[in-house]
Amino acid sequence: METRYDLVIVGMGSGGMVAAALATKIGLRVAAVERDRVGGDCLWTGCVPSKALLAAAKVAHHLRESAELGLTTTVAVDRAEVWKRVRAVQADIAATDDDPDRYRAMGLEIVAGRASLRGPHTVHVELAEGGTRDLETRFVLLCTGSRPAVPSIPGLAEAGFLTSETLWDLEEPPARVAVVGGGPIGVEMAQACARLGIATILLQKGPRLLPRDDPALVATLTDVLRRDGVDVGLNVDVERVERVGADKVVRARVGDEVRTFAADEILVAAGRTPNVEGLDLDQVGIRTGPRGIEVDASMRTSVPSVYAAGDVAGRYLFTHSAATEGVRAVRNMFFPGRQRKEPTIPWATFTDPELAHAGFTVAEASQKFGAQKVRELRWELAHNDRARADGNTEGAIVMVLSGSRIVGAQILAPGAGDLIHELVLAIEQRCTVSDIANLVHIYPTLATSFGQLAAEVAFEKAAKYKWLTRLTRR
Repeated sequence: METRYDLVIVGMGSGGMVAAALATKIGLRVAAVERDRVGGDCLWTGCVPSKALLAAAKVAHHLRESAELGLTTTVAVDRAEVWKRVRAVQADIAATDDDPDRYRAMGLEIVAGRASLRGPHTVHVELAEGGTRDLETRFVLLCTGSRPAVPSIPGLAEAGFLTSETLWDLEEPPARVAVVGGGPIGVEMAQACARLGIATILLQKGPRLLPRDDPALVATLTDVLRRDGVDVGLNVDVERVERVGADKVVRARVGDEVRTFAADEILVAAGRTPNVEGLDLDQVGIRTGPRGIEVDASMRTSVPSVYAAGDVAGRYLFTHSAATEGVRAVRNMFFPGRQRKEPTIPWATFTDPELAHAGFTVAEASQKFGAQKVRELRWELAHNDRARADGNTEGAIVMVLSGSRIVGAQILAPGAGDLIHELVLAIEQRCTVSDIANLVHIYPTLATSFGQLAAEVAFEKAAKYKWLTRLTRR
């Protein structure tokens, strides 16, 4: 019988890595099973490569637009070198922060192979080196993540396509690309490709891009994409894909019209599918649904000794939420009491400008608190002195209030993914708009607009009490 572990983690992506760091820190005996590479989707196919690509695209764009700042320059983009740098960034992280030896030094045993469950306390591993092992454990944490969803489009498989997993393997990126899907991945990659000189078509089935975000901010961002050269198609229902000579042709219905879109490559960005296959979850009674493994507020599955975190649990498909959930799962396994409170999970689409989101939208807040209690505050960047100085005035800051309490926020601005955290804290701490007004913001910064927006409300309130002012008469 294998020596019993306190915890076996299946999957060393974002959730598994953070959970392993905590578990070893508190003195547990921990093993992690990984079938591929430590780092998971974030490092190898998601956040890291996409942001490295966006960084190059942003520099290229701003160099082209530098005449607005009184500068003259020319831009030559070597796309093969851009892709080469993306892989170099990945390799640097893999050799430092995500190095397997770093985790082994913490006391983690890493087992290379494919895992499945043989019981509530047994993880069976088909070892990469051959043979098998059964790991006996008090608890199991499943962090197997997700993979790109591939829609059932006739001809797509035959024509061939790219996903966020295969895009980074290219040695020579295509000259023309059609992106299918208008969510965060599709929007980010469409802008990056267009700014790097790739003729880019973005096809979205619905009436607008990024349907979970503020419609007005999304409309502004859509205009930015179009000016960047992205051919944005909305209400596009893809019917089939064909090979016509060297072209890959997407045939789609747009309203009553059938249109064709030709490209060298098709990038499918149509959502994610949880990685539950091969785990034999049904053999031990773990319930799953369309979004993945079903968990309670403690991250526990229907089997009390088995927990799940990250994309495979189907809650929020973000790196930072996977890490948060991994920590919550370990805390609930080994410490007294249960951590059940749901934290506010913000997110950002890392276009330029970035679009960040936290808490409720106006529609969601109205449904929860009642429309009469909900108010939206909006401050355009055109009224922010730093945005004017930088030449980046497209965008706005939105706060959603229930009474005077901040319950939601969205920002379209440069660095919005960083800016949003002040408002995330405000939502978590149940702050009022007066609390933001009383906070002194550095001038000139984009965050000054938080204070300006809150001050408008504070001044309105002060005006109601003007009868209290002491007037000095000469």
